[in-house]
Amino acid sequence: MIYQSIGLGLVVSLVFSEILGLAAGGLVVPGYIALYLDQPLRILGTILASLVTFGSVKLVGKVVLLYGRRTMVFCVLSGFLFGYLTRYILVFNEALNLGVDTSVIQSIGYIIPGLIAYWMMRQGIVETLCTMIIASFIVRLALVTAYGGKLIELAIG
Repeated sequence: MIYQSIGLGLVVSLVFSEILGLAAGGLVVPGYIALYLDQPLRILGTILASLVTFGSVKLVGKVVLLYGRRTMVFCVLSGFLFGYLTRYILVFNEALNLGVDTSVIQSIGYIIPGLIAYWMMRQGIVETLCTMIIASFIVRLALVTAYGGKLIELAIG
C-alpha cells in the first residue's frame, strides 16, 4: 500500500506543479499524508513541526546566509529534529491533563516536516498547506477507489 501511495503522490505532485505551478510540500509528501488521513492528530503534529521548522529557519536566516542547497539541508535537518522531538515532548499527557492522548500528536516520518517547511519558504505557508492537503485527498481517493473501498491499513516495515 505504501508503494502505491508514494507512486500516486509523485504523479499528483507532478501534475500540480506542472498545471498549477505549486508544489505539494515535496514530491513524496502527499503520498505519506494520504496514508495518515484517518489520523488527523498525526497530520497536525507534522504541520506543527513544519511550522516550527519554518520559523527556526527564518530566524537563523537572519544571521546566517542561507540560499539554495543550504536552505534545503537546513530545513530537512531542522525538520528532522523537530519531528523527532514531537515523539517525546508531547508524551506528558498526565501532567498536562488535557483529556487528549497527546502521544498521537507526533510527526509523520522524520523528513516530511523539513520538506514541507522548505516549500513553505519557497512558495508560502497557505499555498503549500492547501496544495498538500488537496493532493493528499486526491491520492487517498484514488487508493480507496483502487482497493474497492476497503479500509486502508498502514503496514510499514
